Amino acid sequence: MSVTMLQSLFGQKAWANSELFDVLATVTAEADLHMAIRTLNHIYVVDRIFRAHLLGEAHGYDATNTKATPTLEELRAAVKETDAWFQGYVATLDDAALAQPVQFRFTDGDAGTMSREEILMHVITHGGYHRGNVGQILKNISVAPPRDLLTKYLHVAEPQRRAV
Repeated sequence: MSVTMLQSLFGQKAWANSELFDVLATVTAEADLHMAIRTLNHIYVVDRIFRAHLLGEAHGYDATNTKATPTLEELRAAVKETDAWFQGYVATLDDAALAQPVQFRFTDGDAGTMSREEILMHVITHGGYHRGNVGQILKNISVAPPRDLLTKYLHVAEPQRRAV
């Protein structure tokens, strides 16, 4: 995969997260909102774990979610910062860096090795999967989830693509 495509995917991830947090800010069903925040917090924690792997640093997590649940606004700010970090990080890479293997330990203690590209794709696909889970929570309480589509993002980010 090209660095350009990864930049688009991480741009879309940040945009989709922002759109989803906007919708969640309107939700008044506390139990459903709590479940959505827990799911988004899981995405955030996994993003932070893999960020640490990419940097060769300890991440400090012993699980893929935290015991305490942040507020929606606390999580939104943390996710925004992490999304910006990934966008900046991807912009510094080239094909050789993407191919580099990274050795790490999963939170259960098992060893793992993935290329930087594989880690980045995991972050993208993992987040998309769980944003879909949150979308289903919203549908179940009759709230329309945002359209989390690459096609929509590309046309929002680059409106000239609509001119044919």
